[in-house]
Amino acid sequence: MKLSSSSFADNQRIPGNCAFAVPHPTDHITLSSNRNPQLSWSDAPAPTKSLVLICHDRDVPSKGDDVNQEGRSIPASLPRVNFYHWVLVDIPSSLNAIVAAEFSDGVSARGKTGPEAKHGARQGLNDYTGWFAADKDMSGKYFGYDGPCPPWNDEILHHYVFSLYALDCASCPVNGVFQAGDVLKAIEGHVLAKASLTGIYTLNPKLG
Repeated sequence: MKLSSSSFADNQRIPGNCAFAVPHPTDHITLSSNRNPQLSWSDAPAPTKSLVLICHDRDVPSKGDDVNQEGRSIPASLPRVNFYHWVLVDIPSSLNAIVAAEFSDGVSARGKTGPEAKHGARQGLNDYTGWFAADKDMSGKYFGYDGPCPPWNDEILHHYVFSLYALDCASCPVNGVFQAGDVLKAIEGHVLAKASLTGIYTLNPKLG
């Protein structure tokens, strides 16, 4: 199975219009178009009954002490953890592409609605739900896709991994409101094939 995108090539830069934020010359960052990238896939196994798509940033700082702090930087040596940007399940096996901006086009304060989504699919909560939990202006349930917004003072580029799973079941065995961890556990033993695509992104002007 192969996964590709016309929005960016594997291991290349994700465009700013697919990000939650872009660099700003005086304020460090500003909100962006937050459009989901175009994705297409091929060669799913014949028995595939549905697909799952998950996007995560594998380079999130494990400690937040230095995040976006003036006069400080997040060292490259700091251990990293995952941050999930998109959880989409019950993608019909008849579908072989997602159109750019089909699931997200702009930043929605307090998050987009869900779990119901286009094509009969369902969207889980992404990790902006927890990130904005204490922000009175932004707190809410963030369903679906919300793009990159790495710390502007991080010393490393962030890698965003889009993973597509072909399943032997027509519906992912999760109910109600769910997150990436719930899905990854639920699909154990149901995965027929997996394909991945990685994009890189930074808000640190020093990294270009």
